[in-house]
Amino acid sequence: MIPLHDINPTSRRPVVTLALVIVNALAFVFELLLGEPGRTQLVYALGMVPGRVTLFPVSPEISAVDAFLPLLTSMFLHGGWLHVTGNMWFLWVFGDNIEDRLGHGRFVVFYLLCGVLAGLAHTAVNLRSMIPAIGASGAVSGVMGAYLLLYPGSRVVTLVTLGLWWFKASLPAYVMILYWFVVQLLSGTVSLGLREGGGGGVAWWAHIGGFIAGAVLVLIFKQPVRRTALNQ
Repeated sequence: MIPLHDINPTSRRPVVTLALVIVNALAFVFELLLGEPGRTQLVYALGMVPGRVTLFPVSPEISAVDAFLPLLTSMFLHGGWLHVTGNMWFLWVFGDNIEDRLGHGRFVVFYLLCGVLAGLAHTAVNLRSMIPAIGASGAVSGVMGAYLLLYPGSRVVTLVTLGLWWFKASLPAYVMILYWFVVQLLSGTVSLGLREGGGGGVAWWAHIGGFIAGAVLVLIFKQPVRRTALNQ
């Protein structure tokens, strides 16, 4: 299922959501301009490496900056056009309503915190891995978790595929988002049995951790629904 757009109006312009999309796009263009091996060096320097976090307490060669700054910087790096486009598309579809409900400033903190917690979730199941994880998917998953909590019944126009048959359907948000989450959960569970020593691939547990973080944090960050008083 690919969400095309939701039917859920907002009262504020999604300036933060738009800014995040632009920053991620510019960061990806910068990666491309570096070429190889510059791009590889950037990913290893600023990507989230679980082994650096777990070795930090016992290794004098790993600084706190080396271990923990990538929890933030890794959110703005991507591995390819499909990677960055997919993440930014999901952010654009669901992010405006969460920004509208939280407010611009709170949304920035919420988004970054979801990304950090997603990185820690990935670390927790890949303790020895020295392979850098990059991408905004953990933070975007947090946005989706928040959307599920706040707007479960909102309609999402979705591109659905059944084999070679593609069609559009207007689905409740909980159907589309829970389907997505179940896929992440099943894939993450399978990856635990297949992985040996922390391999590469999709960071399923970053998605799962970010989603759960977003669903919990939005209850703390959300602002009361604004109501306009009626003139009598």
